[in-house]
Amino acid sequence: MESLLLEYLPILIFLGVAVALSLVFVVLPMLVAPNNPDSEKLSAYECGFAAFDDARRPFDVRFYLVSILFIIFDLEVAFLFPWAVSLGGIGLFGFWSMMIFLGILTVGFIYEWKKGALEWE
Repeated sequence: MESLLLEYLPILIFLGVAVALSLVFVVLPMLVAPNNPDSEKLSAYECGFAAFDDARRPFDVRFYLVSILFIIFDLEVAFLFPWAVSLGGIGLFGFWSMMIFLGILTVGFIYEWKKGALEWE
């Protein structure tokens, strides 16, 4: 029984250090960093438009189009990494499969570019 508990000791130490560091990283900025918010710090910055009261107010859809395009090309990179790591084992079939995938994405990107979806006027 005691040897079983000794096997779990490194895990408990790891969890203790993780909790302690998490608390330090959360509490220390509250104590050390100055807290002087101004109107610029409190303004909306990631949504693409200023905050408003009415949820039915129309807004520009181009922000969402750009975000969807970013997600598509971000996923492309997520597929490229495991493909590059396993390229030696998958051979020519895997290589040409990825080239077809990249070709389709390139055609889609060129289409979006020609349609003006990336223009922000």
